[in-house]
Amino acid sequence: MKVFTEKIVGLMKSENLFESQGGPIILSQIENEYGSQSKLLGATGYNYMTWAANMAIQTGTGVPWVMCKEEDAPDPVINTCNGFYCDSFSPNKPYKPTIWTEAWSGWFTEFGGPIHQRPVQDLAFAVARFIQKGGSFVNYYMYHGGTNFGRSAGGPFITTSYDYDAPIDEYGLIRQPKYGHLKELHRSIKMCERALVSTDPIVTELGTYQQAHVYSSESGDCAAFLANYDTKSAARVLFNNMHYSLPPWSISILPDCRNVVFNTAKVGVQTSQMEMLPANDEMLSWESYDEDISSLDDSSTFTALGLLEQINVTRDASDYLWYITSVDIGSSESFLHGGKLPTLIVQSAGHAVHIFVNGELSGSAFGTRENKRFTYTGKVNLRAGKNKIALLSVAVGLQNVGGHFETWNTGILGPVALHGLDQGKWDLSWQKWTYQVGLKGEAMNLVSPNSVSSVGWMEASLIAKRQQPLTWHKAYFNAPDGNEPLALDMEGMGKGQIWINGQSIGRYWTAYATGNCNGCSYAGTFRPSKCQLGCGQPTQRWYHMPRSWLKPTQNLLVVFEELGGNPSRISLVKRSMTSVCADVSEFHPTIKNWQIESYGRAEEFHSPKVHLRCSPGQSISSIKFASFGTPLGTCGSYQQGPCHAPASYNIVEKKCIGKQRCTITISNSNFGQDPCPNVLKRLSVEAVCAPTN
Repeated sequence: MKVFTEKIVGLMKSENLFESQGGPIILSQIENEYGSQSKLLGATGYNYMTWAANMAIQTGTGVPWVMCKEEDAPDPVINTCNGFYCDSFSPNKPYKPTIWTEAWSGWFTEFGGPIHQRPVQDLAFAVARFIQKGGSFVNYYMYHGGTNFGRSAGGPFITTSYDYDAPIDEYGLIRQPKYGHLKELHRSIKMCERALVSTDPIVTELGTYQQAHVYSSESGDCAAFLANYDTKSAARVLFNNMHYSLPPWSISILPDCRNVVFNTAKVGVQTSQMEMLPANDEMLSWESYDEDISSLDDSSTFTALGLLEQINVTRDASDYLWYITSVDIGSSESFLHGGKLPTLIVQSAGHAVHIFVNGELSGSAFGTRENKRFTYTGKVNLRAGKNKIALLSVAVGLQNVGGHFETWNTGILGPVALHGLDQGKWDLSWQKWTYQVGLKGEAMNLVSPNSVSSVGWMEASLIAKRQQPLTWHKAYFNAPDGNEPLALDMEGMGKGQIWINGQSIGRYWTAYATGNCNGCSYAGTFRPSKCQLGCGQPTQRWYHMPRSWLKPTQNLLVVFEELGGNPSRISLVKRSMTSVCADVSEFHPTIKNWQIESYGRAEEFHSPKVHLRCSPGQSISSIKFASFGTPLGTCGSYQQGPCHAPASYNIVEKKCIGKQRCTITISNSNFGQDPCPNVLKRLSVEAVCAPTN
């Protein structure tokens, strides 16, 4: 631990990266969420934690050290908070700043589970709650999650995508409205900075579930946060002799204690609709090679009595470990003469297993992140004489949290038994087993452009009919034009791994998602079970393929498929913005409505604006929907309401068609006349983005 820490700190110092050297690093963290582990270990845990803290201090970075989820972090280390909300957190000493090291923007995805979304209204509410109570610093986990390339996904069972519903998505593109709404939140908080850092807040009750936090300094700075914690109802509150409307579960920010520049529940920025569009680049002909499971390379196998733990054997050199044994069946067994077939039962500690009997796939079974252990039960077609039973155990990521990793098991630890023979049950667990780490194709490095031709590949059209398990597939393709991020659509495949030009994109598994995908309200405490998407679809269908890994032509794609699948259905797609939406009311709070010079005096009201922007290289080709009045629905399904300004489409088309970005002011005068006096109106727009010719 000491060697590692000093190595990293030394690298940072050698490039003058710490703030004390004029660099950008303002905080360092030692350990990660060790607190729960420390408690379980008692005195030894506490001793290690204090040793780690003091060791870090000794490195002399010149910037503060923090420990997250570590209540007893010793001075001068600052203990910090991680979570969906941190407004109830206080550090262990009053002179330490209140720091939120991980504000969770979403949640990770597991194979077979749904996609988790965290509404930006709730995330903004959580951050505003933290700041209004005196929080000093917020860091998002994740701001950009990215991709678990290779076999780096932890978990186990964590997907290759680590998108996390973050403000910048897995592909490096801005996710709207999350990115823009948080940007406006940060700007609004920044406007309150002088008041926030000069004093502690005075808290006043404005109603049963409503509060004001007011920061008022001697020099005349004043900032206020008006909060409504009610999850169902909006509230109208009186503050400083003025009335304010607060949506449910929201906070309004008033940098001058008078004008609202931001409300966490009122999203004024656009929503961008992203789609995976065909890249129109053909995969050049597919060829396939069957993993040879009949002959074993004696130089790479060993035998042992009984069943061994997988990671101890593989040392994580491969996800795959063969467990092979044989059984002799007498010719007089009843099942050979019209009786019922025997049953094979295999108990595994994780994570997946494929059962082969005499070289034929007999069945497969899988665990889940919650239940890594599972049991395979299936009829087996044995013959008289010697039968070879080969179990391919597959790991899906290493354990990534908890203590005593040496006690965590993976692989087939038994029992393995045959039931339904004339003798009754035959336990195979303690007989002689032969082990082989990894696949033949891995040993021959079939994924590398240099050694891909070391075996005889067959044309895939001959193979596609068979849906053969344990098959390597390869094809060549040219890099698609344009600069949109790329992905592989793996919908036609089952489970395995992907390589591009010898580099691993990661594990794929088109397991279907089960969950609870019936709607999502931003209001109320967020938890991962709350806002789920994608039930009944593959958890991960698309796999990110960085353009930087590609050559202009002749890129080698290699896929190893465990279950069977049709490689001709694999296709290249581009992640593209297809449409943008906005939905803003005529009294939407804007930063323009507060200038420091006009402090305390009402000035002319600045009408809010709708801003629409397509990706670079795109322009707005058509307006799918436009209505100033009382439109209904959400992005992708807007409808006209009872009140609608007839000029809506004309005005929006004139401002936006043919442009990459456009702005429309929300005011009666802009739309010809007031379509419905004394009614709160909004402008809803959906515009189509298309490549600029």
